[in-house]
Amino acid sequence: MKNDEFPTYAVIIFSVMVFYFIAFQAPLGLGWSAGPNYENVTVDTRVNITQSKPVVISVNVDVEENITLTAGGTKLVNCNFTVRDYNGWADINKTNGTFWDDVEANVGDSDDENNHYSNTNCSTVGNDGEYLSYWQCNFSIYYYANNGSDWKCNVTAIDNYYATNNNFSASNYNTTAIIPLYALNLTQEIDFGNMAVEDTSVVSETADIINFGNMDINISLYGFGGDDISRISDFSGLAFVCEIGNISIGNERFSLIDQEWSLMTNLTSTSDLIDGLTMPQRTAAEVINTTYWRLYVPPNPFGQCNGSIVFEAEIS
Repeated sequence: MKNDEFPTYAVIIFSVMVFYFIAFQAPLGLGWSAGPNYENVTVDTRVNITQSKPVVISVNVDVEENITLTAGGTKLVNCNFTVRDYNGWADINKTNGTFWDDVEANVGDSDDENNHYSNTNCSTVGNDGEYLSYWQCNFSIYYYANNGSDWKCNVTAIDNYYATNNNFSASNYNTTAIIPLYALNLTQEIDFGNMAVEDTSVVSETADIINFGNMDINISLYGFGGDDISRISDFSGLAFVCEIGNISIGNERFSLIDQEWSLMTNLTSTSDLIDGLTMPQRTAAEVINTTYWRLYVPPNPFGQCNGSIVFEAEIS
């Protein structure tokens, strides 16, 4: 070999070594650098995250500050929430929610109309065109749901890869209150039918009372003649106003058991509690209490007679 050929061979060998290291030793696409005399070598590291877990970033119960239930019916409670997913808002394919009384139930319990409601199919109501989607869970809350200040709304978001985020934390669920509701209803009017003067009811007429609220209640009563409550002061002391004459209030009587008129309690013109009657908050079955009514018709009234009895729900 000639001496002047050595540099050419050296260049060729060095080029082959560099190619070999780049092709077979260095990770493709990664940067690297060596310290002095290769005492250390630094290489870049990379990863590409292709799936992001959804995050519920806010929850709000969209009602007044305290929830007032609807007597004898249901109250619609909306739980609004916002979900963020870095795969895009459309990556969320399902959400569900739970609304429960945290004093008497847990989030994972079965539904109970007194303390636990769930919705497995919440609705989307919009998005920001990028990462955020807006949702709403609706719950129809029955009139006898527990009163209390620790009702919670919890939601879960599910994306297309079934990554879930349960917002069971103080920052991501919302707490509200259901206030006491004292209410009642009567199932029918009291109609004594056709009677003659100086007759006493042969059989008792009944009035069934239903607790229409979410509290234990007592019941109070008072009566007046006629059917216009705006004229109650004009007909105080009367049970009925008739086409001719009237019937005094003490002639109409009631009891919690079916018994003779003489053993019953006089209706009065001032509100009095029915002794011995407390109606509990409804749970599984509707609670009905029956009152029994009889009438004595004194001499002289005639024709169609009308009267009113006011039933009031009272704190037990």
